[in-house]
Amino acid sequence: MNKLLGVAAVVAVLALADGPCWAAGCGGCAPSCCECRTVMKTCQEVVYEPQQVTCYRTCYEPVTEQKTVTCTKYVPETHYRECEYTVCKPVWEKGTRTVTYQVAKPVYETHQREVQYTECRVVYEKRERECSQTVCKPVKYTKTVKACGGHWETREVEACKPSTCAPATCAPATCAPVQTCRVWVPEVTEREVECVKYVPETVVKKVPYTVCRLVPETKTKTCTYQVCRMETETVTKEVPYSFCRMEQEKRVAKVPYTVCKPVTYQQTVPCVRYVPKQVPYTVTRYVPKVVCKQVPVPVCCPTCCGCCY
Repeated sequence: MNKLLGVAAVVAVLALADGPCWAAGCGGCAPSCCECRTVMKTCQEVVYEPQQVTCYRTCYEPVTEQKTVTCTKYVPETHYRECEYTVCKPVWEKGTRTVTYQVAKPVYETHQREVQYTECRVVYEKRERECSQTVCKPVKYTKTVKACGGHWETREVEACKPSTCAPATCAPATCAPVQTCRVWVPEVTEREVECVKYVPETVVKKVPYTVCRLVPETKTKTCTYQVCRMETETVTKEVPYSFCRMEQEKRVAKVPYTVCKPVTYQQTVPCVRYVPKQVPYTVTRYVPKVVCKQVPVPVCCPTCCGCCY
């Protein structure tokens, strides 16, 4: 903002300074009769520079010192004093009195009566029911099967005997005429075999069972019972009792009480005092400063006067 104000002031000053030239030469001339150029003008601007400044503030630093002081403490002591007081002492006395009261006396009476009751008698009955049952019945049949078998036979076959001499000196190889050996001859035979198969069949049969039912019967019996009734009876008896009367009695008792006795003693205690101290600290402040700088300014001057009107 300060820079803009400074540039505006410089432009205004230059305009006032060059005003007569413009008014005298090209005030009423055409633009082609004027010459414009840029010149450097010096202007001033206020800027703020930061500076570090050392300041001091007062701080209080605690300092601990040992100090001997005189203290007083109170030590409790127990003392006794005699106090007279009155108490009420109970005195028990025994006596008798006649008491008349009513008591209830039970009287039992025996009675009889006939009672009818129902008794259930168990009756068993035999019955039958039909039951269906599936059984497997064996059925025999025959079928033809093939059986693989065979037998041994003794047969004669030709066999050659190898030579035991050298090939150049020995006679031609001689072979035995025949050789006897056993040969297995297979054969297939058919035969009838008896087989059994099981065919399911439903069979109905009667199964006996027993049914139990209860038949009620009415019977009569004689019951004996007792009846209790209450009769009132007056009874008199002597009842012992005790009664209490209070008698006053004086007594003396020692009553303890506490007395605090002052005792003086020396004690070293730490004391804290605060000492002022200057502590430096740094702050930043801004100082105004005038700075000169070159600003380009356009200036127009007339080059001829013949074109002016």
